[in-house]
Amino acid sequence: MNLSVGFYIALVLGMALLGGIIGFLLNKKYSEARIGAAKEAAKRLIEEAEKKAEILKKEALLQAKDKFYQEKAEYEKETVEKKQELQNLERRIIQRESHLDKKIELLDTKEAEITRKEKAMIQQEKTIQEQEKKVVELIQRQRIQLENIARMSSEEAKRLLMESMEEEAKHEAAKGIKRIEDEARETADKKAKEIISLAVQRYAGEYVAEQTVSVVSLPNEEMKGRIIGREGRNIRALEAATGVDLIIDDTPEAVILSGFNPVRREIARISLERLVSDGRIHPARIEEIVQKVEQEVETTMREAGEQATFDVGVHGIHPELIKLIGRLKYRTSYAQNVYQHSLEVAFLSGIMAAELGINVKQAKRAGLLHDIGKAVDHEVEGPHGRIGADFARKYGESPAIVHAIASHHEEEKPESILDVLVEAADALSGARPGARREMLETYVKRLEDLEKIAQSFQGVEKTYAIQAGREIRVMVQPDRISDEASAILSRDIARKIEKELTYPGQIKVTVIREMRAVEIAK
Repeated sequence: MNLSVGFYIALVLGMALLGGIIGFLLNKKYSEARIGAAKEAAKRLIEEAEKKAEILKKEALLQAKDKFYQEKAEYEKETVEKKQELQNLERRIIQRESHLDKKIELLDTKEAEITRKEKAMIQQEKTIQEQEKKVVELIQRQRIQLENIARMSSEEAKRLLMESMEEEAKHEAAKGIKRIEDEARETADKKAKEIISLAVQRYAGEYVAEQTVSVVSLPNEEMKGRIIGREGRNIRALEAATGVDLIIDDTPEAVILSGFNPVRREIARISLERLVSDGRIHPARIEEIVQKVEQEVETTMREAGEQATFDVGVHGIHPELIKLIGRLKYRTSYAQNVYQHSLEVAFLSGIMAAELGINVKQAKRAGLLHDIGKAVDHEVEGPHGRIGADFARKYGESPAIVHAIASHHEEEKPESILDVLVEAADALSGARPGARREMLETYVKRLEDLEKIAQSFQGVEKTYAIQAGREIRVMVQPDRISDEASAILSRDIARKIEKELTYPGQIKVTVIREMRAVEIAK
């Protein structure tokens, strides 16, 4: 039994081994067949690849040959072009070399010419130097001979020559001044006269003459005693309250009020008239009336100032300045009412400003305020122009207005057209006929001083002050003063008058040179 089993196991194992060997052999044969097929396929692929590589190699070789030929053709073409350019460049260089050779030859020729001329100039310079030495020696000998003949040294001769040249220069300068003045007058004088005459014609202002005294009419002579009062208490009370002197003399039915301050004089006049009409005259009543009148006059001055600003057409003026304008109603200058004068200046400034095309309202404003310093010039020291300018600046007026006020009498130098306009309008209003009056003694003294100033210049023969001192005519000696020197003389006289005299308006200086030739027929 055990033997049979072993046999069977051995049999099975042998069959399994046989099967494995057979399988191995079959698998090996199959693998070898597959390897052979793969080798065949690889061989075919290698052959095909070799064929394709051969084809690509031939194509690449053809392309390379084509590109080589193309680049060769381009290179040959570029070479030809470069060769052509080089040939052109070579021709240009050859031409330039030829030109340079010609220029060098020309420069050599010029250099030789310059050398020749330089030698000639050196020779000429030597000749000139020798001639200069001879001329200097000759001049020296002639100078010595001239000094011996003229008995005058060279320094004296120079001095005489300089004096003659200086005189000639003055003569030429006088001619130039006269020519320039004539040309300026031709263009400016006509227009200035038109503007001024138009301004004067278009404005006709009223004129009121005032003096430093006022007269109060009385109903009878008895009233004088009542005004004086017992032991003069009434007149003392009135003078103390008003600050005005009362003059009671033999003048029938009249009392004279004398005072330098026109406002106080007006207050005294109104107060006295009311006391006379009321009849009750005693110190207490006098003080009461004077106090009321003072308030009324203050109101009147303020209203007058407001009316002036309304008439002129300017607004926004400070109330204190308006009060000063109204106060000018009782102020006079050379017997001309300053309130009316200020209105005139305002209107004249506005008219001339309109003609010149500048700000009319600003010109009127400056003209109206130009004399406000006169309202307080008895209380404040200094020229009324500067006083007025300080007040205008204090109460907010513009710098242009302030400077126009300060410069209307040339206390400050005019800087704008507005300054000149206000100055001209002020002169027009003060210098027109009848506007101002002077005391006879002052007037005569001014005329004498005017003639003395003109007579003090050399070459002046006679002087005449005419047109109420508005013009001075100067007769000169024709053999000492020439026509050109007359212009300088008139200017010098005018400057000396401005420096030494005080006068209203302007003074015209006319120099007259007359040459007479007289012969007697026999």
